[in-house]
Amino acid sequence: MTPKPLSGQNILVTGASGGIGAAIVERLAEEGARPIIHYGRDRAGAEALLARVSGEAFLVQADLFAGEGPFRLWREAEEAVGRVHALVNNAGIRTEISIAADADAWREAWRKEFQVNFFAAADLCKEALRHFKAHGGGRIINMASRAGQRGYAADAMPYGATKAALINLTKSIARSFGADGVVALAIAPGWVQTQMADDFVAKFGKQAAVGDIPIGEMAEISEIAELVAFALKPSQRSLSGATLDVNGGSYIR
Repeated sequence: MTPKPLSGQNILVTGASGGIGAAIVERLAEEGARPIIHYGRDRAGAEALLARVSGEAFLVQADLFAGEGPFRLWREAEEAVGRVHALVNNAGIRTEISIAADADAWREAWRKEFQVNFFAAADLCKEALRHFKAHGGGRIINMASRAGQRGYAADAMPYGATKAALINLTKSIARSFGADGVVALAIAPGWVQTQMADDFVAKFGKQAAVGDIPIGEMAEISEIAELVAFALKPSQRSLSGATLDVNGGSYIR
């Protein structure tokens, strides 16, 4: 029997208890990987996901809002599986803050968004790179956003800024650690059919979300999961440094 493309690969996925993260975990498991499922607070969702992949995975809890959280997460992942072959930085938050907000609220919104979306991802990249250099290489996929490329809405500027920083970090890793067997790339979705998208549509209508998407539809979470699994294939080394756009033609470079 032909082995599955990701057989034997231990892959840490952050923010994996629901939505895009859960779809990624399920696809990786289908491709033969052993996902390491990170969750922050949704233990029930993480356990349900573990059951859906027939227990062929590991659960790790960590608070990415806390400064030590990402380092503890990596240590526990290593303790669970020994060798980690890939990291998928999927965890992220999006909050809204107006320029009319007071200074303390403004700074706190930016701090929280950067802590989860960028600093935690950077800390995990640091630990992953040390691990990969010692074990012959590895893969990093950072989940960015169209917002990090073309800018974002006035009340959600922190989100776009964090994703732009994540894309730049990914490029730096690819340029700096390729000789160590590290492959790093970013995936930059536009609107994806998630609970957040459903909430937006319920409030503002579908046209407000898809009006500038030429294909007229959001991406499905299955599309993102499929792309992540493809990018993690051992054959896809030359994707390193790329930012893969998944936005239906709404931002073209």
